[in-house]
Amino acid sequence: MLDADFFRRWMTVTAASVDREAERLTALDSPIGDADHGSNLQRGFTAVVAVLEKDAPGTPGAVLTLAGRQLISTVGGASGPLYGTLLRRTGKALGDAGEVSAEELAEALRAGVDAVMTLGGAAPGDKTMIDALVPAVEALGDSFAAARTAAEEGAVATTPLQARKGRASYVGERSIGHQDPGATSAALLIAGLAEAAGE
Repeated sequence: MLDADFFRRWMTVTAASVDREAERLTALDSPIGDADHGSNLQRGFTAVVAVLEKDAPGTPGAVLTLAGRQLISTVGGASGPLYGTLLRRTGKALGDAGEVSAEELAEALRAGVDAVMTLGGAAPGDKTMIDALVPAVEALGDSFAAARTAAEEGAVATTPLQARKGRASYVGERSIGHQDPGATSAALLIAGLAEAAGE
């Protein structure tokens, strides 16, 4: 079973990997976006870790809800609301339980991903974070490690696509040949989940 400590660890591990990968995320964002994806997420997840250290919510749902709220209030651009919605909706779906199973997390995360699709109007194949998140949620039923692999493969698979949603869609065909930064950072989030689980 997964407790609040596990979810705090997930956020802390993700913050560390966003920190490490911030320059790469910004480099990916540069040709097709505003070249600020890495720095925006870095600022957001640093704030998440700080608020979780200060508040230390006692349930998995409360950890994710607080993390999501913090991302919405500190991250500029589209990624704040999208990641914030993902975590808040997942947290809400987990409810007030003190511990949750991996299956319950997979179900809650699916609700979070659905909320992101509704908010951004994106579907798989549109070259967005959804291309990493949807296969990850589907693979979570097998293991955290399988979800990480599925997310990473989903992110890489955005390279030949033309963006149909988000900032990258503005550059049309020029988005082809670039890995989507949102899908790449979403894969980091899922990789953080696997690392927190020790997989």
